[in-house]
This record gives sequence, C-alpha cells and structure tokens, in this order.
Amino acid sequence: MAIRLATLISNAKQFYKLQSLTNRNQSDVPKGHLAVYVGKNTRKRYVVPISYLNHPSFQDLLHQAEEEFGFAHPMGGLTIPCCENAFVELTSRMHLS
Repeated sequence: MAIRLATLISNAKQFYKLQSLTNRNQSDVPKGHLAVYVGKNTRKRYVVPISYLNHPSFQDLLHQAEEEFGFAHPMGGLTIPCCENAFVELTSRMHLS
C-alpha cells in the first residue's frame, strides 16, 4: 500500500512538473484549467482542472489563501500557501476520485 501511494505521488509530481514546464504563461493554460502558484517561500506554478474548485479539500486551500493574501496575490495569480508535497498529494487524490 505504501509503495503504491509513493508511486502514485511520484507519477503525479512528474505530471505536474511537465504541466508547469509547458505552461509558462496564462495564454498557455488549456481551456477548463486554472494556473495556481503553490508554496510558502518559493512558489511553483501548477495547472489544475477547474473542477478541483468544487472539491472541499481544495476549497480549504482557497480559504487559507484568502486569509493570508486576501485578493492581492503576490504572484499576480492565485497563490496557495501550502507546501508543494501536500498540494501534489491532495491533487493526486482528487484526480483519482
């Protein structure tokens, strides 16, 4: 079980790294997706499906972002103040459901 979870997380990281490398600016975000910046100190850009916005766990992250940044996000886009590993794990679980 632990090995399977580790493999799943590893695959998700590869997928999101590929997404972040191929989507450098807003015009490169595919239809039905959203670019977000993740991290507390160093922020990394990820592209996620907009369907994630309805997921309760993702909404918790959005509430954290609202509390920390309000509507003035430092990167000019939606910034989520959590560690990258937690974000990847959360989105991996949402992708499976």
